[in-house]
Amino acid sequence: MSAPAALPGAPHLVRDGAVLRLDGHDLAALGRRFGTPLYVYSRRAMLDALAGYQRALQGRRHLVCYAMKANSNLAVLQTFAQAGCGFDIVSGGELDRVLAAGGDAAKVVFSGVGKTAAEMRQALVAGVRCFNVESEGELERLDEVARATGVRAPVSLRVNPDVDAGTHPYISTGLKGNKFGIAHADALAAYRRAAALPGLRVVGIDCHIGSQITQVEPYLDTAERMLDLVVQVEAAGIALEHIDFGGGLGITYTDEAPPPAETLVRRLLERVDARGFGDREILFEPGRSLVGNAGVLLTEVQYLKPGRTDEGGRNFCIVDAAMNDLMRPAMYQAWMRIEPCRQRDGVPLRWDIVGPVCESGDWLGRERDLVVQAGDLLAVLSAGAYGMTMASNYNTRPRAAEVLLDGTQVHLVRERESTAELFARERLLPG
Repeated sequence: MSAPAALPGAPHLVRDGAVLRLDGHDLAALGRRFGTPLYVYSRRAMLDALAGYQRALQGRRHLVCYAMKANSNLAVLQTFAQAGCGFDIVSGGELDRVLAAGGDAAKVVFSGVGKTAAEMRQALVAGVRCFNVESEGELERLDEVARATGVRAPVSLRVNPDVDAGTHPYISTGLKGNKFGIAHADALAAYRRAAALPGLRVVGIDCHIGSQITQVEPYLDTAERMLDLVVQVEAAGIALEHIDFGGGLGITYTDEAPPPAETLVRRLLERVDARGFGDREILFEPGRSLVGNAGVLLTEVQYLKPGRTDEGGRNFCIVDAAMNDLMRPAMYQAWMRIEPCRQRDGVPLRWDIVGPVCESGDWLGRERDLVVQAGDLLAVLSAGAYGMTMASNYNTRPRAAEVLLDGTQVHLVRERESTAELFARERLLPG
């Protein structure tokens, strides 16, 4: 029997003979115990990923703000709060989650292009660290809300540097054709306007160029453009206390080879130091790189539906997880590795792994070579980011349960929804 071997990009996920284990836990056994579909996360994997950022930033004034849109389970947020992290939020609801998990509002940066006045008031009362403002219209509204609330709002302008991060168009955020941020050419004027508004206090500069970025160069190009702008802004008499390089570092799904977080951060810090800004507080907003490869989605095979391959048909492996549980494949055509929780002997067949939702786009993986039978459990890997946070109740399907592994302990951190909960707030017409 071969020695246990870690799977690509996921050192905490090991094939031990026929058994697939996460942090030593038998995934098939977890699926049987808690039912499927089931998200399973490794707390140790999250903290190990965070450690790369922390090592590179040691000795610097810094704040790592976890981009919680990647995975907003309260136990996940609690894990990062206890590790000293701040949070990057994009809604008032996410702020509520941070506070419910024990996070510190003073370590929260509030991003997002469409903040409402009510969300601004909520964040000001809570005392967030700063607002990452994304338009001049938002500056004007935030000024009005802050003055009405009786406080000065700390602001950092999110600048769109027009740098191509080489990612899927849906997750590219730093090009001039994207909706995010203030155009680089307009940023100096926006800073002057922000400094003139009595309800605002300028504290920093921010950028974010996309997600699932696997090269260092786009970050370095962005850093140079950002630091050029810092020079211009400070020459105009506006001091910037922090520089926020955003997030977006990718993970390994198939054959990607993103740089380690430690390497990326150190390369950026070299640029910061070379330009004479080593005294500034440095912020990062990682999301996927902290949680993506810390999680899997377990699903049970319901039926095998072989096609007439001599007529161009396909073989369908129908499972109980669907696009409502994991949207990435349907939305981004994302490739996610799929492994049997118990490996069988035999000759593999090529299967399309599909769910029960009534859409032809409901698939988790196409053309996967597997030895599989009805009743087997499969694990969709790298599902810790943008899995449960994007889940829905389409087809009146209750969302999955979530489990967090912490060493030898197994914690149910979200109970599976019941059907009755899905329509509990709906009302029939009278009579």
